[in-house]
Amino acid sequence: MGGFFGTVSKKGCVTDLFYGTDYHSHLGTRRCGLATFDKQQDKFIRSIHNLENAYFRSIFESDLDKFSGNSGIGIISDTDPQPIIFNSHLGRFAIVTVAHICNLQSIANRLLTDNHHFAELSSGNINQTELIALLITEGKDFVDGITNVFNQIEGSCSMLILTENGIIAARDKLGRTPIIIGKKEDGYAVCSESTSLPNLDYEIEAYIGPGEIVHISEDGLRQLKAPSEDMQICSFLWVYYGFPTSNYEGVNVEEVRFKIGMKMGQSDENEVDCVCGIPDSGTGMALGYAEGKGVPYHRAIAKYTPTWPRSFTPSRQELRNLVAKMKLIPNRSMLNDKRMLFCDDSIVRGTQLRDNVSEFFNYGAKEVHVRIACPPLIYGCKYIGFTSSKSDMELISRRIIQDLEGSPDSNLDKYATTGTPEYERLVEEIRQRFGLTSLKFTKIEDLIDAIGLPKCKVCTHCFDGSSRF
Repeated sequence: MGGFFGTVSKKGCVTDLFYGTDYHSHLGTRRCGLATFDKQQDKFIRSIHNLENAYFRSIFESDLDKFSGNSGIGIISDTDPQPIIFNSHLGRFAIVTVAHICNLQSIANRLLTDNHHFAELSSGNINQTELIALLITEGKDFVDGITNVFNQIEGSCSMLILTENGIIAARDKLGRTPIIIGKKEDGYAVCSESTSLPNLDYEIEAYIGPGEIVHISEDGLRQLKAPSEDMQICSFLWVYYGFPTSNYEGVNVEEVRFKIGMKMGQSDENEVDCVCGIPDSGTGMALGYAEGKGVPYHRAIAKYTPTWPRSFTPSRQELRNLVAKMKLIPNRSMLNDKRMLFCDDSIVRGTQLRDNVSEFFNYGAKEVHVRIACPPLIYGCKYIGFTSSKSDMELISRRIIQDLEGSPDSNLDKYATTGTPEYERLVEEIRQRFGLTSLKFTKIEDLIDAIGLPKCKVCTHCFDGSSRF
């Protein structure tokens, strides 16, 4: 996925930019970059680093002295190197994007035919942020150019554009990813995660709407394009991606996870001795489940945070599996002879859960029950990049459907509908393969109820296949 942070201030912006960008580290694993504009020197300053083997702060601390100016943008990204700096008929600008473009190659072919060229190739591939910048420069002004992006891409794209006069923030036309504006006495910030605001003394000022374009300067906000009514914000932001203290559309991440757990705890008939969340994104649900069920919360598994923080997620799957195993440490004293219930955000491939369950039983658990904060993942995401590096067949649900039906695409609507024989068969098969005492997934209706937005404004494609560009 990815996340960005920008700030425009009446004084130097570098400290806020550094820490604000760092607060997005849980959203990306490949690249990180910063760019500032210094009016006095009349120049853009940029630096980009590889994030696969180190952390953002440790990489950029030695770079900070080179940055200056009162405005800047930063990015933590799962895609190609950015920010990109352009000089065009629109003027000089730097750009960062949180985007997933399904028709990237066809757009690139059209741009090449129209005599454009790509200079920022990464491993021989088109850099999608450069492609977006080229589409912007086809417009007569920034609003026209950003609209051109929205009209041409399939997928999603939110962006920050650093100009000589401030920052232009544009949210994806269907609002699949969020943008939040913060304000304090001497300036503004704009970000993907509102959790980046409080410790830098910003208060949430506004949530940018779907397709909305806003110009941000040290003196204030100016709307360049009004938001649309249509929205398809990703429901998985609340389930997994979002940091607990973040808000999207005014809805807090931890509160949603807590509500999901409480609702399931209140209705669950299985008797257990205690509840534990799989760190980190399962913790909020587990606390809610414990309250709803009326059983204690115990830390039967802990994450070793000194060297395995949440933000460190390698891009290669084999390394992710290793990290998942090494950072989570079971506690025999809390597991032994207990009927344990664990809450987790989702089951994607199932590799980590299978390893965890085996360890729980080996450490003395009498029973291992698992509750999942979302419905089974049936479809790979084609909008924001969740599961984008995976084919549908890498999802445990689709592999099981293949085994049950002889085809991975048979009766998907039935497997995605809670309560159908196909759905119950899928859940039971997952339970048996993992050796669980019981397994339950959150109903899609309960997920939407916990988020509190109308179903028509929330994207649930990975659960039920509903989709639109």
